[in-house]
Amino acid sequence: MQHTDKMITLACCAALAIGACSRTAPDPSVSTAAAPVAVIPAPREWMRASGQFRVTASTPVTSATGPDAEAAAHYFIDLLQRTGGPTLRVDAASSADGGIRFQLDPHASAAVDEAYTLDISPHGVFVSAADARGLFYGAVTLWQLMTPKTSDAAVLPAMKISDAPRFRWRGLMLDSARHFQSPPFIKQFIDWMALHKLNVLHWHLTDDQAWRLEIKKYPKLTEIGAWRVPAGAGPRADIDPATHRPRLYGGFYTQAEVKEIVQYAAARHITIVPEIEMPGHASAPIAAYPQLGVDGQRVAAVPADWGVYPNLYNIDDATFGFLEDVLAEVMALFPSEYIHVGGDEAVKSQWHASPAVQARMRSLGIEDEHALQSYFIQRIEKYLSAHGRRLIGWDEILDGGLAPNATVMSWRGIEGAVAAAKAGHDAVLSPHPTLYFDHRPFAAPVPGRGLIVSTEDVYTFDPAPAALTAEERKHILGVQANIWTEHIRTESRVEYMAFPRVAALAEVAWSAHERLDWSDFSRRLPSQLARYQALGIAYATPREHVPSSTRFSSHDLELCSKNIALSLEDDAPVRGERAVFLVDIMNPCWKLPAYDLTQSRRLTASVGQVPFNFQIGEDIDKIPLRRPKSASGELEVRLGCDGELLASLPLAAAANNPAVTELAPVTLPARGGKQELCFLFTQAQLDPLWVLNTVELAPAEPMQSAE
Repeated sequence: MQHTDKMITLACCAALAIGACSRTAPDPSVSTAAAPVAVIPAPREWMRASGQFRVTASTPVTSATGPDAEAAAHYFIDLLQRTGGPTLRVDAASSADGGIRFQLDPHASAAVDEAYTLDISPHGVFVSAADARGLFYGAVTLWQLMTPKTSDAAVLPAMKISDAPRFRWRGLMLDSARHFQSPPFIKQFIDWMALHKLNVLHWHLTDDQAWRLEIKKYPKLTEIGAWRVPAGAGPRADIDPATHRPRLYGGFYTQAEVKEIVQYAAARHITIVPEIEMPGHASAPIAAYPQLGVDGQRVAAVPADWGVYPNLYNIDDATFGFLEDVLAEVMALFPSEYIHVGGDEAVKSQWHASPAVQARMRSLGIEDEHALQSYFIQRIEKYLSAHGRRLIGWDEILDGGLAPNATVMSWRGIEGAVAAAKAGHDAVLSPHPTLYFDHRPFAAPVPGRGLIVSTEDVYTFDPAPAALTAEERKHILGVQANIWTEHIRTESRVEYMAFPRVAALAEVAWSAHERLDWSDFSRRLPSQLARYQALGIAYATPREHVPSSTRFSSHDLELCSKNIALSLEDDAPVRGERAVFLVDIMNPCWKLPAYDLTQSRRLTASVGQVPFNFQIGEDIDKIPLRRPKSASGELEVRLGCDGELLASLPLAAAANNPAVTELAPVTLPARGGKQELCFLFTQAQLDPLWVLNTVELAPAEPMQSAE
């Protein structure tokens, strides 16, 4: 393929990757000046000049101002080699006339952290900054200006770029608790973050489903807490020959691995903020050390359900001692200013029902469980502050009163950030659903939450709430997207769900508000996708789908209710490709509207069964169970969800198959005109949850007359 053809292809991919047609008109108050060439995120200021500079393999690269300049130069050269550019080398000469020069200048852009200047003239390229971070970001921008290239030379138009970030917190959260990612992948992910000028990796290391960080004083946290049996019949049948029990799934990061990852991130000017969840999302540590639970309530094994468990840490002094011991080892591993303590979704029923907890509350003068959580967080905050660290937590830490020096990460919309800023506290915006990358980027049959959050949705998010004054907005540290992995089982899916939405996040976090321009970003994105290809990033593009008038998947059908759906992956086969089903777990029902039933139809359906591994509390009683006619249940086909029963397909053949089963075909009678067909299951219990995979409708074969 010629280079021109490749770029046309990438442009088409970009249009799909960002959501093709823009749904919002351009804001006339926003500058529409095009960014230079194809840099993402867009620089703050730039000015074109006359002439150009040609970079070839003989172009010298110099860095005569110390190790920071030399590191930036070598990083730039390595990036260029990895993405098909000319092979350059660092020259020891102190002058770079006719070359590329990296220089650390304490007087350059001294008033703005992370700022840099990039000057391209016919005589050479000059990258300068007041600090190592700015010089690094200047190197990234220069690399972008020279890529994507497929030759041994690059021609740079003369220009001057003066750039600095809008926010100091430009983050991604990676959930390694629900699914473990390998240390090499974590490093690779950090590399990709750096290329977008992101500077915070919020690392979610503990949750109900796993404890991933080695704590030497408490080895059972990883010996027990890092492993679980995944939910479902498929994993339960996957017997480990060494133990003769279902195979355990998981992993953890040793302290040596963490130190190496932290150092690797620091070299790319990324701070890793660890998250140790408390007081809720504590099932895994309680499974390891039962004395941490309320009134000795045991967690028999690390659970595999998603959702919100009632298991909380108790409030004994010994438990606070445990948490302080853990945080001491965490702080020794992570030099970050902030330590994240979670604080979200702490269901307080165990505290409320515990005589010991209630007695402790009375002795402390605490009026209710919300105030108890505030006491819990404030006690941890005092410990962290005494060790020179700052506590950050999800916006539930506002409930009952915020700890004096705490920072709020607002996920339930932007309201938590607004409340924190108005009270004089710092905040990071990370609102659901726009910045939750477990929502699918397209209406595609890939695992994830059912809502679609496009690249444009991310790009048009404004992290400067209108409800705040200019002075209050100074408390907004920045913006972060979260990659929760309940439905992102593999590393390649992390890439798919992250990119190219990360590019949109990066521009929102870095670029000045007046430089944000969706149309211009869309123009620059194809070059970024080409860089992704060169780096091997498996970014999201829609899967080709040719609509059929006879065969429909669960993703083609409509759901019978307006609840938020899930795109669920099958639990079987344990190894190999698995089916993906679109389902509303609160009402598993699908419909095909306006289908022509003038003639009878032959219906063939395939179904699957997935574990009902969702902790949804009392809402579970709202899920309808339709009485089955047989032990295994049936798939019913009706005219409308409460209408005439047209066919009932027994599920007995599928009952013992955890993967997809094609049921015996049936004939639907003619009913005249276009009708709404409704597909639903009968079953005596929720687990496993029957799900529809495909429905195929074909003209019924005519009956043969008897001879």
